[in-house]
Amino acid sequence: MLAVGGLITAQSGSAGAAENPYERGPAPTVSSIEASRGPYAVSETRVSSLSVTGFGGGTIYYPTTTADGTFGAVAVSPGYTATQSSISWLGPRLASQGFVVFTIDTLTTLDQPASRGGQLLSALDYLTQRSSVRDRVDSGRLGVMGHSMGGGGTLEAAKDRPSLQAAIPLTGWNLDKTWPELRTPTLVVGADGDTVAPVATHSEPFYETLPASLDKAYLELNNATHFTPNTSNTTIAKYSVSWLKRFIDNDQRYEQFLCPLPRPSTTIEEYRGNCPHTS
Repeated sequence: MLAVGGLITAQSGSAGAAENPYERGPAPTVSSIEASRGPYAVSETRVSSLSVTGFGGGTIYYPTTTADGTFGAVAVSPGYTATQSSISWLGPRLASQGFVVFTIDTLTTLDQPASRGGQLLSALDYLTQRSSVRDRVDSGRLGVMGHSMGGGGTLEAAKDRPSLQAAIPLTGWNLDKTWPELRTPTLVVGADGDTVAPVATHSEPFYETLPASLDKAYLELNNATHFTPNTSNTTIAKYSVSWLKRFIDNDQRYEQFLCPLPRPSTTIEEYRGNCPHTS
């Protein structure tokens, strides 16, 4: 593995208030969560497929500093026929906000959601147990994300490992439309112009069948397509950062961006949720 330090220059954040030992970085603002880079400088390390089992390798992005202790972590899966390059923009963007982020390749580009879910969990196990940055990760604060079939895999991973703290399927695809068994706070992201996984038959039923008692939200992107999550997107980043901070870090400072519910706008077609959050 090749470690590259300081790829992204930014001011290093500091640990948050003592009452929540998991807070990382300065108090957030709309500008800070919409920014292309957060307060942490970021390094990255490549993980060869030959050095792992259960998934196809990938790239780990992590805050360069060791002054703030450990960080929560997120594994991110690409979609059908895609590789990690399709979701690589999420790596440095999320890591610079104070997470260790593992964008993965799958065993084959044709893997189905259940397989991708298992691979996300294998990636998290590698990250926390064997990776070169394992000492930087809090193994009790983990989440999953994914695009398309990787989004379907995100739901599968959350089903199989209820201890996960957050799940974010991005324009997810899955033949299973009902998810009443999930216990992980889940932000479902759909797109109004999605013709591959139309929201009416994918993201909306995913959201609606999550338990009523679960902290959950549905964000439908305006003027967007199935492939919108494959390029840098401020709306996806803004609410993903807020969701991960709120539920992986239990950082109440980010609740303000999720509750009251965001209103429709030029980038948001619809937003639903069960505010206030209780987790």
